[in-house]
Amino acid sequence: MKVERFEHVKRRPHYTREQLVASAAFLALFPGFFYYHTLLGTGTTGAFLGGYFSPVSLIFVLPLSAILFRYYKRKPNHVSSAEISYAFFLLYFLIIVVCNFIAGANRAIVANHLLCILFMINAFTIFTVIDFSSPGFRISALAALAGMSTIAFTYSVNGVFYLGALGIAKDVDSLATYQGFARSYLVTFLPVIAFTRSLLVRLILYCVAVATLFVNTARSEFAALLFAIPIIEFYFSRHKMLFLLFAMLTTVWLNLYMTQVMAALPDSRILELLDLSHSTSANKRHHLNVHAIQTVLAHPFLGDYASYAPGNYAHNIMSAWVDLGLFGFAYLVAIIIVPAVPIFFREYFSNRRNGNFILNFSLVCTTALLLLTSHYFTDMLIGATLGAYAQYQYRRKHGKHRTPDLGPSALRHTDIHKAVSQHG
Repeated sequence: MKVERFEHVKRRPHYTREQLVASAAFLALFPGFFYYHTLLGTGTTGAFLGGYFSPVSLIFVLPLSAILFRYYKRKPNHVSSAEISYAFFLLYFLIIVVCNFIAGANRAIVANHLLCILFMINAFTIFTVIDFSSPGFRISALAALAGMSTIAFTYSVNGVFYLGALGIAKDVDSLATYQGFARSYLVTFLPVIAFTRSLLVRLILYCVAVATLFVNTARSEFAALLFAIPIIEFYFSRHKMLFLLFAMLTTVWLNLYMTQVMAALPDSRILELLDLSHSTSANKRHHLNVHAIQTVLAHPFLGDYASYAPGNYAHNIMSAWVDLGLFGFAYLVAIIIVPAVPIFFREYFSNRRNGNFILNFSLVCTTALLLLTSHYFTDMLIGATLGAYAQYQYRRKHGKHRTPDLGPSALRHTDIHKAVSQHG
Protein backbone atom coordinates (compact mmCIF):
# COMPACT_ATOMS: atom_id res chain seq x y z
CA MET A 1 0.00 0.00 0.00
CA LYS A 2 2.85 2.40 0.86
CA VAL A 3 4.51 1.66 -2.46
CA GLU A 4 1.26 2.39 -4.35
CA ARG A 5 0.81 5.70 -2.55
CA PHE A 6 4.41 6.69 -3.25
CA GLU A 7 4.01 5.87 -6.94
CA HIS A 8 0.79 7.86 -7.07
CA VAL A 9 2.46 10.94 -5.61
CA LYS A 10 5.50 10.47 -7.78
CA ARG A 11 3.43 10.32 -10.95
CA ARG A 12 1.01 13.08 -10.10
CA PRO A 13 3.06 15.99 -11.60
CA HIS A 14 3.36 14.08 -14.88
CA TYR A 15 -0.35 13.32 -14.81
CA THR A 16 -1.16 16.99 -14.19
CA ARG A 17 0.99 18.13 -17.12
CA GLU A 18 -0.62 15.53 -19.36
CA GLN A 19 -4.09 16.73 -18.39
CA LEU A 20 -3.13 20.33 -19.04
CA VAL A 21 -1.81 19.49 -22.52
CA ALA A 22 -4.81 17.27 -23.38
CA SER A 23 -7.27 19.91 -22.13
CA ALA A 24 -5.42 22.63 -24.04
CA ALA A 25 -5.58 20.51 -27.21
CA PHE A 26 -9.31 19.88 -26.77
CA LEU A 27 -10.13 23.53 -26.13
CA ALA A 28 -7.87 24.74 -28.95
CA LEU A 29 -9.18 22.27 -31.55
CA PHE A 30 -12.89 22.53 -30.86
CA PRO A 31 -13.96 25.77 -29.10
CA GLY A 32 -10.81 27.37 -30.50
CA PHE A 33 -11.94 26.57 -34.04
CA PHE A 34 -15.28 28.27 -33.35
CA TYR A 35 -13.65 31.42 -31.94
CA TYR A 36 -11.02 31.65 -34.68
CA HIS A 37 -13.62 31.54 -37.43
CA THR A 38 -15.72 34.07 -35.55
CA LEU A 39 -12.75 36.43 -35.77
CA LEU A 40 -12.51 35.69 -39.50
CA GLY A 41 -16.22 36.13 -40.13
CA THR A 42 -16.42 39.42 -38.27
CA GLY A 43 -13.42 40.82 -40.14
CA THR A 44 -11.40 41.13 -36.93
CA THR A 45 -8.44 39.29 -38.40
CA GLY A 46 -7.26 37.58 -41.56
CA ALA A 47 -6.70 33.86 -42.02
CA PHE A 48 -3.26 33.80 -40.37
CA LEU A 49 -3.79 30.08 -39.58
CA GLY A 50 -5.53 29.17 -42.84
CA GLY A 51 -8.53 26.99 -42.07
CA TYR A 52 -7.16 26.59 -38.52
CA PHE A 53 -7.76 22.90 -37.84
CA SER A 54 -4.83 21.48 -39.83
CA PRO A 55 -2.04 23.74 -38.47
CA VAL A 56 -3.33 23.50 -34.88
CA SER A 57 -3.55 19.70 -35.18
CA LEU A 58 0.04 19.63 -36.39
CA ILE A 59 1.09 21.78 -33.42
CA PHE A 60 -0.43 19.31 -30.95
CA VAL A 61 0.37 16.02 -32.68
CA LEU A 62 3.81 15.57 -31.06
CA PRO A 63 2.78 16.50 -27.48
CA LEU A 64 -0.32 14.30 -27.76
CA SER A 65 1.69 11.42 -29.22
CA ALA A 66 4.16 11.67 -26.33
CA ILE A 67 1.28 11.65 -23.84
CA LEU A 68 -0.29 8.59 -25.49
CA PHE A 69 3.07 6.79 -25.49
CA ARG A 70 3.56 7.44 -21.76
CA TYR A 71 -0.05 6.48 -21.10
CA TYR A 72 0.40 3.03 -22.61
CA LYS A 73 3.84 2.66 -21.10
CA ARG A 74 2.29 3.05 -17.65
CA LYS A 75 -0.58 0.69 -18.54
CA PRO A 76 0.95 -1.96 -20.82
CA ASN A 77 -1.49 -4.69 -19.75
CA HIS A 78 -4.70 -2.67 -20.07
CA VAL A 79 -4.98 -2.13 -23.82
CA SER A 80 -8.46 -3.15 -24.95
CA SER A 81 -9.24 -5.07 -28.12
CA ALA A 82 -11.11 -2.01 -29.43
CA GLU A 83 -7.93 0.10 -29.19
CA ILE A 84 -5.90 -2.53 -31.02
CA SER A 85 -8.62 -2.83 -33.66
CA TYR A 86 -8.70 0.93 -34.17
CA ALA A 87 -4.92 1.07 -34.56
CA PHE A 88 -5.17 -1.69 -37.17
CA PHE A 89 -7.91 0.25 -39.01
CA LEU A 90 -5.77 3.40 -39.16
CA LEU A 91 -2.79 1.36 -40.38
CA TYR A 92 -4.96 -0.28 -43.05
CA PHE A 93 -6.31 3.13 -44.08
CA LEU A 94 -2.78 4.55 -44.30
CA ILE A 95 -1.60 1.62 -46.45
CA ILE A 96 -4.54 2.16 -48.82
CA VAL A 97 -3.71 5.87 -49.09
CA VAL A 98 0.01 5.28 -49.71
CA CYS A 99 -0.57 2.56 -52.29
CA ASN A 100 -3.01 4.73 -54.23
CA PHE A 101 -0.68 7.71 -53.99
CA ILE A 102 2.01 5.59 -55.67
CA ALA A 103 -0.55 4.49 -58.25
CA GLY A 104 -1.25 8.15 -59.11
CA ALA A 105 -4.51 8.86 -57.26
CA ASN A 106 -5.79 12.41 -56.95
CA ARG A 107 -3.23 14.27 -54.82
CA ALA A 108 -5.85 16.52 -53.20
CA ILE A 109 -7.80 13.50 -51.92
CA VAL A 110 -4.62 11.79 -50.74
CA ALA A 111 -3.54 14.89 -48.81
CA ASN A 112 -7.01 15.23 -47.29
CA HIS A 113 -6.96 11.61 -46.14
CA LEU A 114 -3.54 11.98 -44.53
CA LEU A 115 -4.80 15.00 -42.60
CA CYS A 116 -7.94 13.08 -41.62
CA ILE A 117 -5.82 10.27 -40.19
CA LEU A 118 -3.99 12.90 -38.13
CA PHE A 119 -7.30 14.36 -36.91
CA MET A 120 -8.62 10.92 -35.97
CA ILE A 121 -5.47 10.08 -34.02
CA ASN A 122 -5.55 13.39 -32.14
CA ALA A 123 -9.23 12.97 -31.28
CA PHE A 124 -8.60 9.43 -30.08
CA THR A 125 -5.69 10.55 -27.89
CA ILE A 126 -7.61 13.43 -26.33
CA PHE A 127 -10.66 11.32 -25.49
CA THR A 128 -8.46 8.50 -24.18
CA VAL A 129 -6.35 10.45 -21.69
CA ILE A 130 -8.31 13.55 -20.70
CA ASP A 131 -10.19 13.55 -17.39
CA PHE A 132 -13.55 15.03 -18.40
CA SER A 133 -14.73 14.86 -14.79
CA SER A 134 -12.09 17.27 -13.48
CA PRO A 135 -13.47 20.61 -12.26
CA GLY A 136 -10.88 22.53 -14.28
CA PHE A 137 -11.92 20.98 -17.57
CA ARG A 138 -15.65 21.20 -16.87
CA ILE A 139 -15.50 24.87 -15.93
CA SER A 140 -13.42 25.68 -19.03
CA ALA A 141 -15.67 23.69 -21.33
CA LEU A 142 -18.82 25.19 -19.83
CA ALA A 143 -17.41 28.69 -20.30
CA ALA A 144 -16.52 27.78 -23.90
CA LEU A 145 -20.08 26.59 -24.54
CA ALA A 146 -21.49 29.79 -23.07
CA GLY A 147 -19.20 31.85 -25.29
CA MET A 148 -20.12 29.91 -28.43
CA SER A 149 -23.86 30.24 -27.71
CA THR A 150 -23.46 33.96 -27.07
CA ILE A 151 -21.68 34.42 -30.39
CA ALA A 152 -24.33 32.42 -32.27
CA PHE A 153 -27.19 34.46 -30.82
CA THR A 154 -25.37 37.79 -31.14
CA TYR A 155 -24.46 37.41 -34.80
CA SER A 156 -27.58 35.62 -36.01
CA VAL A 157 -29.57 37.49 -38.66
CA ASN A 158 -33.27 36.65 -38.99
CA GLY A 159 -32.71 33.64 -36.76
CA VAL A 160 -29.74 32.30 -38.74
CA PHE A 161 -26.11 32.27 -37.59
CA TYR A 162 -23.89 32.45 -40.66
CA LEU A 163 -20.96 34.83 -40.48
CA GLY A 164 -20.37 34.72 -44.23
CA ALA A 165 -23.66 36.57 -44.71
CA LEU A 166 -22.25 39.59 -42.87
CA GLY A 167 -20.01 40.27 -45.87
CA ILE A 168 -17.13 41.65 -43.80
CA ALA A 169 -14.80 38.64 -43.67
CA LYS A 170 -11.28 39.42 -44.92
CA ASP A 171 -10.66 35.87 -46.20
CA VAL A 172 -14.03 34.45 -47.21
CA ASP A 173 -12.51 31.31 -48.76
CA SER A 174 -11.02 30.30 -45.40
CA LEU A 175 -14.22 30.87 -43.42
CA ALA A 176 -15.80 27.71 -42.03
CA THR A 177 -19.31 26.62 -42.98
CA TYR A 178 -22.09 26.17 -40.43
CA GLN A 179 -21.07 22.49 -40.16
CA GLY A 180 -17.66 23.36 -38.73
CA PHE A 181 -19.20 25.61 -36.09
CA ALA A 182 -21.77 22.95 -35.18
CA ARG A 183 -19.12 20.24 -34.88
CA SER A 184 -17.15 22.32 -32.39
CA TYR A 185 -20.27 22.93 -30.33
CA LEU A 186 -21.49 19.32 -30.31
CA VAL A 187 -18.09 17.82 -29.46
CA THR A 188 -17.73 20.27 -26.55
CA PHE A 189 -21.30 19.75 -25.35
CA LEU A 190 -21.27 15.95 -24.98
CA PRO A 191 -18.41 15.68 -22.43
CA VAL A 192 -19.97 18.48 -20.37
CA ILE A 193 -23.46 16.98 -20.25
CA ALA A 194 -22.19 13.46 -19.53
CA PHE A 195 -20.68 14.60 -16.23
CA THR A 196 -23.53 16.87 -15.15
CA ARG A 197 -25.58 15.15 -12.45
CA SER A 198 -28.00 17.99 -11.70
CA LEU A 199 -31.21 17.61 -13.71
CA LEU A 200 -31.88 21.35 -13.61
CA VAL A 201 -28.44 22.20 -14.99
CA ARG A 202 -28.83 19.56 -17.72
CA LEU A 203 -32.19 20.99 -18.76
CA ILE A 204 -30.71 24.48 -19.01
CA LEU A 205 -27.82 23.15 -21.08
CA TYR A 206 -30.19 21.26 -23.38
CA CYS A 207 -32.33 24.35 -24.01
CA VAL A 208 -29.31 26.51 -24.79
CA ALA A 209 -27.69 23.84 -26.99
CA VAL A 210 -30.87 23.17 -28.99
CA ALA A 211 -31.39 26.90 -29.54
CA THR A 212 -27.75 27.39 -30.54
CA LEU A 213 -27.70 24.59 -33.11
CA PHE A 214 -31.10 25.68 -34.39
CA VAL A 215 -29.83 29.15 -35.31
CA ASN A 216 -26.62 27.54 -36.56
CA THR A 217 -28.78 25.62 -39.11
CA ALA A 218 -26.52 22.53 -39.25
CA ARG A 219 -29.21 19.90 -39.62
CA SER A 220 -27.02 16.83 -39.04
CA GLU A 221 -25.57 18.04 -35.75
CA PHE A 222 -28.99 19.36 -34.65
CA ALA A 223 -30.54 15.94 -35.30
CA ALA A 224 -27.62 14.25 -33.51
CA LEU A 225 -28.20 16.46 -30.46
CA LEU A 226 -31.93 15.67 -30.39
CA PHE A 227 -31.04 11.99 -30.76
CA ALA A 228 -28.57 12.09 -27.86
CA ILE A 229 -30.77 13.96 -25.36
CA PRO A 230 -33.33 11.17 -24.67
CA ILE A 231 -30.56 8.56 -24.62
CA ILE A 232 -28.70 10.52 -21.93
CA GLU A 233 -31.82 11.43 -19.93
CA PHE A 234 -33.25 7.92 -19.94
CA TYR A 235 -29.93 6.71 -18.53
CA PHE A 236 -29.91 9.32 -15.75
CA SER A 237 -33.62 8.94 -14.97
CA ARG A 238 -34.49 7.05 -11.80
CA HIS A 239 -38.10 6.58 -12.94
CA LYS A 240 -37.90 5.11 -16.44
CA MET A 241 -41.65 4.74 -17.03
CA LEU A 242 -42.34 8.35 -16.05
CA PHE A 243 -39.61 9.47 -18.41
CA LEU A 244 -41.11 7.47 -21.28
CA LEU A 245 -44.55 8.92 -20.55
CA PHE A 246 -43.12 12.44 -20.53
CA ALA A 247 -41.29 11.79 -23.80
CA MET A 248 -44.48 10.53 -25.46
CA LEU A 249 -46.49 13.54 -24.27
CA THR A 250 -43.78 15.90 -25.51
CA THR A 251 -43.78 14.22 -28.92
CA VAL A 252 -47.57 14.50 -29.19
CA TRP A 253 -47.45 18.17 -28.14
CA LEU A 254 -44.80 18.96 -30.75
CA ASN A 255 -46.83 17.24 -33.47
CA LEU A 256 -49.88 19.33 -32.57
CA TYR A 257 -48.03 22.62 -32.93
CA MET A 258 -45.54 21.72 -35.67
CA THR A 259 -47.70 23.27 -38.40
CA GLN A 260 -47.69 26.63 -36.61
CA VAL A 261 -43.93 26.43 -36.08
CA MET A 262 -43.31 25.72 -39.77
CA ALA A 263 -45.59 28.60 -40.77
CA ALA A 264 -43.71 30.97 -38.45
CA LEU A 265 -40.30 29.86 -39.81
CA PRO A 266 -40.87 29.03 -43.49
CA ASP A 267 -37.19 29.44 -44.50
CA SER A 268 -35.64 27.41 -41.67
CA ARG A 269 -33.10 24.82 -42.86
CA ILE A 270 -33.64 22.84 -39.66
CA LEU A 271 -37.35 22.39 -40.36
CA GLU A 272 -36.44 20.97 -43.77
CA LEU A 273 -35.65 17.79 -41.82
CA LEU A 274 -39.40 17.17 -41.81
CA ASP A 275 -39.45 17.16 -45.62
CA LEU A 276 -36.09 16.87 -47.37
CA SER A 277 -37.60 16.62 -50.84
CA HIS A 278 -37.27 20.41 -51.26
CA SER A 279 -33.76 20.64 -49.81
CA THR A 280 -31.04 21.45 -52.35
CA SER A 281 -28.23 20.01 -50.23
CA ALA A 282 -30.23 16.85 -49.45
CA ASN A 283 -30.87 16.29 -53.14
CA LYS A 284 -27.19 16.78 -53.92
CA ARG A 285 -26.22 14.30 -51.21
CA HIS A 286 -28.72 11.84 -52.66
CA HIS A 287 -27.01 12.03 -56.06
CA LEU A 288 -23.59 11.58 -54.45
CA ASN A 289 -24.90 8.54 -52.60
CA VAL A 290 -26.29 7.07 -55.82
CA HIS A 291 -22.88 7.53 -57.45
CA ALA A 292 -21.22 5.78 -54.47
CA ILE A 293 -23.63 2.83 -54.74
CA GLN A 294 -22.90 2.54 -58.46
CA THR A 295 -19.18 2.56 -57.69
CA VAL A 296 -19.60 -0.17 -55.08
CA LEU A 297 -21.67 -2.31 -57.45
CA ALA A 298 -18.96 -1.96 -60.09
CA HIS A 299 -16.12 -2.64 -57.61
CA PRO A 300 -17.71 -4.62 -54.74
CA PHE A 301 -14.56 -5.96 -53.08
CA LEU A 302 -11.78 -3.40 -53.49
CA GLY A 303 -13.84 -0.27 -54.08
CA ASP A 304 -12.50 2.48 -56.31
CA TYR A 305 -10.29 4.86 -54.34
CA ALA A 306 -10.69 8.57 -55.15
CA SER A 307 -13.11 7.88 -58.00
CA TYR A 308 -14.82 11.21 -57.40
CA ALA A 309 -13.88 14.87 -57.58
CA PRO A 310 -12.48 16.36 -54.35
CA GLY A 311 -15.37 17.06 -51.98
CA ASN A 312 -17.88 15.02 -54.00
CA TYR A 313 -17.74 11.96 -51.75
CA ALA A 314 -20.79 10.14 -50.40
CA HIS A 315 -21.86 11.86 -47.19
CA ASN A 316 -22.39 8.62 -45.28
CA ILE A 317 -20.73 5.33 -44.39
CA MET A 318 -20.83 4.21 -48.05
CA SER A 319 -17.84 6.48 -48.59
CA ALA A 320 -15.76 3.93 -46.66
CA TRP A 321 -16.74 1.18 -49.09
CA VAL A 322 -15.76 3.35 -52.06
CA ASP A 323 -12.29 4.21 -50.73
CA LEU A 324 -11.44 1.23 -48.51
CA GLY A 325 -13.31 -1.62 -50.12
CA LEU A 326 -15.65 -4.13 -48.52
CA PHE A 327 -13.19 -5.14 -45.81
CA GLY A 328 -12.50 -1.57 -44.72
CA PHE A 329 -16.22 -0.76 -44.69
CA ALA A 330 -17.19 -3.83 -42.64
CA TYR A 331 -14.24 -3.40 -40.29
CA LEU A 332 -15.10 0.25 -39.60
CA VAL A 333 -18.72 -0.63 -38.82
CA ALA A 334 -17.56 -3.43 -36.51
CA ILE A 335 -15.13 -1.35 -34.42
CA ILE A 336 -17.83 1.25 -33.79
CA ILE A 337 -20.80 -1.01 -33.07
CA VAL A 338 -19.39 -4.23 -31.59
CA PRO A 339 -17.83 -2.69 -28.43
CA ALA A 340 -21.06 -0.80 -27.70
CA VAL A 341 -23.24 -3.91 -27.44
CA PRO A 342 -21.80 -5.48 -24.25
CA ILE A 343 -21.41 -2.15 -22.44
CA PHE A 344 -25.02 -1.28 -23.26
CA PHE A 345 -26.36 -4.42 -21.57
CA ARG A 346 -23.87 -4.14 -18.71
CA GLU A 347 -24.27 -0.46 -17.86
CA TYR A 348 -27.27 1.27 -19.39
CA PHE A 349 -29.90 -0.10 -16.98
CA SER A 350 -27.67 -0.39 -13.90
CA ASN A 351 -28.15 1.68 -10.75
CA ARG A 352 -24.68 3.18 -11.10
CA ARG A 353 -24.38 6.52 -12.91
CA ASN A 354 -21.10 6.48 -14.79
CA GLY A 355 -20.16 9.60 -16.71
CA ASN A 356 -17.50 7.81 -18.74
CA PHE A 357 -20.04 5.23 -19.88
CA ILE A 358 -22.74 7.67 -20.98
CA LEU A 359 -20.16 9.84 -22.75
CA ASN A 360 -18.96 6.82 -24.69
CA PHE A 361 -22.44 5.49 -25.40
CA SER A 362 -23.82 8.86 -26.52
CA LEU A 363 -20.80 9.24 -28.81
CA VAL A 364 -21.44 5.79 -30.28
CA CYS A 365 -25.08 6.68 -30.97
CA THR A 366 -24.40 10.11 -32.47
CA THR A 367 -21.44 8.86 -34.51
CA ALA A 368 -23.49 5.97 -35.91
CA LEU A 369 -26.36 8.33 -36.78
CA LEU A 370 -24.09 10.83 -38.50
CA LEU A 371 -22.24 8.15 -40.46
CA LEU A 372 -25.54 6.68 -41.63
CA THR A 373 -26.97 9.99 -42.75
CA SER A 374 -24.43 12.70 -43.52
CA HIS A 375 -20.79 12.36 -42.42
CA TYR A 376 -17.71 11.10 -44.23
CA PHE A 377 -16.01 7.93 -42.99
CA THR A 378 -13.00 9.94 -41.77
CA ASP A 379 -15.11 11.79 -39.20
CA MET A 380 -13.00 12.54 -36.13
CA LEU A 381 -15.97 11.54 -33.95
CA ILE A 382 -14.89 7.96 -34.69
CA GLY A 383 -11.59 8.62 -32.94
CA ALA A 384 -13.40 10.37 -30.09
CA THR A 385 -15.78 7.42 -29.71
CA LEU A 386 -13.02 4.82 -29.56
CA GLY A 387 -10.96 7.00 -27.22
CA ALA A 388 -13.91 7.44 -24.86
CA TYR A 389 -14.45 3.68 -24.96
CA ALA A 390 -10.80 3.05 -24.05
CA GLN A 391 -11.04 5.41 -21.08
CA TYR A 392 -14.34 3.91 -19.94
CA GLN A 393 -12.91 0.38 -20.05
CA TYR A 394 -9.84 1.33 -18.08
CA ARG A 395 -11.75 3.30 -15.44
CA ARG A 396 -14.35 0.56 -15.11
CA LYS A 397 -11.67 -1.95 -14.21
CA HIS A 398 -9.22 0.21 -12.31
CA GLY A 399 -10.95 3.45 -11.30
CA LYS A 400 -13.72 4.55 -9.00
CA HIS A 401 -17.29 4.63 -10.28
CA ARG A 402 -17.95 8.20 -9.31
CA THR A 403 -19.60 10.90 -11.39
CA PRO A 404 -18.78 14.47 -10.29
CA ASP A 405 -21.35 17.24 -10.46
CA LEU A 406 -21.84 20.56 -12.10
CA GLY A 407 -24.59 20.86 -9.51
CA PRO A 408 -26.01 18.97 -6.53
CA SER A 409 -27.31 15.44 -7.04
CA ALA A 410 -29.84 13.53 -5.03
CA LEU A 411 -28.74 10.62 -2.86
CA ARG A 412 -29.64 7.20 -4.21
CA HIS A 413 -30.71 4.32 -1.99
CA THR A 414 -27.34 2.63 -2.36
CA ASP A 415 -25.62 5.81 -1.19
CA ILE A 416 -27.84 5.92 1.93
CA HIS A 417 -27.14 2.29 2.78
CA LYS A 418 -23.39 2.86 2.42
CA ALA A 419 -23.53 5.98 4.59
CA VAL A 420 -25.48 4.14 7.30
CA SER A 421 -23.15 1.15 7.26
CA GLN A 422 -20.06 3.35 7.42
CA HIS A 423 -21.54 5.34 10.33
CA GLY A 424 -22.27 2.11 12.19
